[in-house]
Amino acid sequence: MKLTVIGCSGSFPSADSPCSSYLVEADGYSLLLDMGNGALGQLQRHCGLYDLDAVVLSHLHADHCIDMCAYFVARYYRLDGGRPALLPVYGPAGTEQRLTEAHASTPSKHSMSEVFDFRTLEPGRFQAGPFTVYTDRVSHPVEAFAFRVEHAGRALVYSGDTGPCAALSELSKDADLLLCEAAFTHGKEDIPDLHLNGLQAGELADAAQVRRLVLTHIPPWTDPEVNLRDARSAYRGPVDVARTGAVYEI
Repeated sequence: MKLTVIGCSGSFPSADSPCSSYLVEADGYSLLLDMGNGALGQLQRHCGLYDLDAVVLSHLHADHCIDMCAYFVARYYRLDGGRPALLPVYGPAGTEQRLTEAHASTPSKHSMSEVFDFRTLEPGRFQAGPFTVYTDRVSHPVEAFAFRVEHAGRALVYSGDTGPCAALSELSKDADLLLCEAAFTHGKEDIPDLHLNGLQAGELADAAQVRRLVLTHIPPWTDPEVNLRDARSAYRGPVDVARTGAVYEI
């Protein structure tokens, strides 16, 4: 698998990065995990506008899904070559309604489903091209999911947004790469069931015995170097802070 970081800023785009979006590719198949603010523009540096095969949305906060509204425009009003085939979009219950309301000016309340094939996430697993995707609900104020993407004996885990929870720990076991949110700073924010900090991400990686940890969803007001230091204090494996355009071979 090839993982490309499209966007990794938390809450709102930074001067250097769009919000959460991650491209996973294997065997000619392109799967996008989240499409937050600003992601669609950056995505086109790494993938053709109509070359995605599926999109998976971890939850319906704007910094993880709102550029799907712009992507709707690109697919619905495409003039050159005609409208592309329906694109599978996996998301929490109510994804179609959420995006329709956010866009506000869709021709009708059903227009989104003319370009997107909405599929409701549930705990369990599904197949997306060559990928087996395991998913479970995690701890966040809205319905939110984490994902384990497996292919050819390798595993990538994406936390989405979450506080510490057993579901994420279980999904993360023995993963080759854990792409883990670290929005909070240890000793500064302490809000249950919302986000992880760098220390908690490191502790999770250590307990799950993952092979690599990549910290993501760090908002512009959080110092990534502090979170990196805290993660390394708990986990001895390789740790990176996600950067837009970074590529990982898994």
